[in-house]
Amino acid sequence: METAAKQQMQTASEPIKNRIQTYWSERSESFAGQRRKELECDMAAAWQAEIEKYMPMHRELEILDVGTGSGFFAVLLGRLGHHVTGIDLTPSMIEEAKRLAAEQQTEAEFFVMDAENPEFADESFDVVISRNLTWTLPHAAHAYRQWNRVLKKGGILLNFDADYGNEKTSDFGKLPVNHTHRQIGNRLLEECDAIKAQLDISHFVRPLWDIQTLLDLGMEKIQIDTGISRRIYTRQDALYNPTPMFALCAVKD
Repeated sequence: METAAKQQMQTASEPIKNRIQTYWSERSESFAGQRRKELECDMAAAWQAEIEKYMPMHRELEILDVGTGSGFFAVLLGRLGHHVTGIDLTPSMIEEAKRLAAEQQTEAEFFVMDAENPEFADESFDVVISRNLTWTLPHAAHAYRQWNRVLKKGGILLNFDADYGNEKTSDFGKLPVNHTHRQIGNRLLEECDAIKAQLDISHFVRPLWDIQTLLDLGMEKIQIDTGISRRIYTRQDALYNPTPMFALCAVKD
């Protein structure tokens, strides 16, 4: 019954997932350029410091980077000696991630895979990490359930996201003149807003919804940090994100 329900959900979500994949395919090259710049500036150290607050760093960890995009977190954590597997729905993003890892001489594995349905055995990873992914998912609660499934007991779920569903991406008002969004064109920005309007998660109050969803899964030691943006985005440059992010950490019982 569970398999049938899963298949029905996947079939129903195919149109919107195809639309999401097409959107990110068009943005993959410029998106990778942003992440490359982050790795080459002080933002990489800032992100590492935020991650290290939650993760045990005294041993090699098995880490799943869901929605890896062009591989920023995978490369960052691979540098620290962890074994990282990055997955993303968009093939061109995975190609960019492989290219970035090769440039940085960092080992990581990358697979085209649906973040809502990771194809790994139960309790495979010490850490599941994500950045700016949950807001794009048609079935975010199901995704959280699957991420919990692939975590080992005592494993850590670490999600960095924002309430992007409640803002208009095409509103340039808060962005610096040199920001990447000003270069990608109104058509793609309007497409992003149209996609968000179709997603249930855009209508939730976040991160309150995320906390309740994880509590319902039986996860423990849930922490929320809403001050991460002011530590990461210290200047309004081309990499600036005007939407306040939150860090969400939870431990599998």
